[in-house]
Amino acid sequence: MAMVNKLPRVELLAPAGNLEKLEIAVNYGADAVYLSGKDFSLRNFSDNFSIEQLSAAIQTAHQHRVKVYVACNIYSRNSEQKAIQAFFEKLGTLSPDAVIIADPGIFLLARKVIPKIPFHLSTQANTTNYNAAQFWLNLGIKRVNVARELSLAEIAEISANCSVELEAFVHGAMCISYSGRCLLSSFMANRESNRGLCAHPCRWKYAVMEETRPGQYMPLLEDKRGTFIFNSRDLCMIEHIPEMIESGIKSLKIEGRMKGIHYLASTTNVYRQAIDAYYANPSGYRVKSHWIRALSVLNHRGYSTGFYFDDPGQISPNFNPSESSAQFIFLAKIIERQESRTVNVAVRNKISRGDAVEILKPARPPMEDRILDIINPDKQSVPVAQPGSMVTLKLNHDHSPNDLIRKPEV
Repeated sequence: MAMVNKLPRVELLAPAGNLEKLEIAVNYGADAVYLSGKDFSLRNFSDNFSIEQLSAAIQTAHQHRVKVYVACNIYSRNSEQKAIQAFFEKLGTLSPDAVIIADPGIFLLARKVIPKIPFHLSTQANTTNYNAAQFWLNLGIKRVNVARELSLAEIAEISANCSVELEAFVHGAMCISYSGRCLLSSFMANRESNRGLCAHPCRWKYAVMEETRPGQYMPLLEDKRGTFIFNSRDLCMIEHIPEMIESGIKSLKIEGRMKGIHYLASTTNVYRQAIDAYYANPSGYRVKSHWIRALSVLNHRGYSTGFYFDDPGQISPNFNPSESSAQFIFLAKIIERQESRTVNVAVRNKISRGDAVEILKPARPPMEDRILDIINPDKQSVPVAQPGSMVTLKLNHDHSPNDLIRKPEV
């Protein structure tokens, strides 16, 4: 264990789907963020960044000593080659800390256009063994995000046999298909999953119909929201941070560029505290109850350890997702502190005077509080604040910008 503390600390890598999410990730303890331009990544339905916004994002992150990795991890077509080259030419002037790539052709182009920027290999490239990792290292890849199907034992073997940096997911949604190579979206919605357009048909409602009984739907295990034939559980490795670090992984990645800032703040905050607790006392690492609670109250599809421990039960579908629905409503983000116990907020869901709330803050458990009063922009006290508005709240305690306000779902 003592040797672990002499090694570089593992990185906490958080998603940043837009500038607001980047600021939240930075505030709640990310060492690095991953994001993308408007095109050429696997999350085309998140807000993403224009070149001007990328420049601002990189400057903001670097001011806080947070690294920025730009994803360009689609599998491209002939018609896109010139546009990708033009994107790299612009990106090269912004000095991101790495570019994430899956397509060998894009990698070849990137090496030519932006040779001084480090390259990370996406999990979409499906690296499953140390010879493959060595192949990419020899070509100039600095880091490999290993295939999701690997166990920690297999990852440790790659680490022992290849000096390339390894990255792996620690939390978030998992795909039902091998390394994300799903064709359902292409067939059913004409949207290609490996080009950032996945319609997530694995989460649609399905029923079974017998051929000779058209229109007669056969019952399956279901709840009021439908059936869940393809409903993969979400990954959650909060109880296994020591095993992940000691396997040789250098970066622990949180999935979720399309998730909201409540999810991002909660997950980044928990894993930041967990990683720090491990390095403070590796042999005495213990999972804290408020970490488990913070993750359990988020909307998820049942948690599992995925493929990491070769346990088939962890990768079977979750047929009872009603047990894993969100337990809190995200109300507002604090924009600025006005005076003692008074803050300006951006309202995301209806707030009522008298609401009992929790305040999410970096590096600590949520704090209980209460909405004592709501002041509208006309300086009038009002009983409620509606989504999309900016109001002033009076509370029992002092709070800071980027703290988040939520209340239990009734």
